[in-house]
Amino acid sequence: MRLNVNPTRMELLKLRRRIAIARRGHKLLKDKQDELMRTFMELIEKLKQTRQAVEKAWQDATAQYILNKAQLREEAIEQLWQGLQAEVEVAWTMEPLMNLQLPRYQVTVKEQDISYGYLDTALALDQMIAQYKSLVVQLVALAEQEKVIKLLAEEIGKTRRRVNALEYILIPNLIETMRYINMKLTEHERGTVTRLMRIKDIVHK
Repeated sequence: MRLNVNPTRMELLKLRRRIAIARRGHKLLKDKQDELMRTFMELIEKLKQTRQAVEKAWQDATAQYILNKAQLREEAIEQLWQGLQAEVEVAWTMEPLMNLQLPRYQVTVKEQDISYGYLDTALALDQMIAQYKSLVVQLVALAEQEKVIKLLAEEIGKTRRRVNALEYILIPNLIETMRYINMKLTEHERGTVTRLMRIKDIVHK
């Protein structure tokens, strides 16, 4: 769809500049889209590995819990859980990627002194505690990766829409308008030449 402009040489020059800028912007956005897609696919593969590691850590921690539950009385386990306390701190920073700000989380687990007795507990209890501590760190890492991927997916969608708008709407409209102005200018010049030839014939007669 051509733009509603006057078919003048000045408008033609403006359109040429706009087309040049639009094509340059299209190339930059296309390069950005390609780079975002490359990063996105790398993070998807990394997310799969992290998710598999988290699922395995969860299964191992659950197995240790079941083992401890089988070796200890339920009342003893409840007392142990009450005695086990830890403070989890999550610090975050923002890492720039193109025009995005991606979150990065840093987890710190501050444990208190172990307050359960060793005589009434099984050896697997320490292993279970260590596994749950590791699981917390891995879960935060998984949440970070999923958040980053979500932000990248949204930015890829926005960039793709801009690329398509330039490629299939704006640039074709500008080119069509240029053709229209060229056609009108050619018709005007042809009409001017025709009138001049008629005037010349009249003058000679």
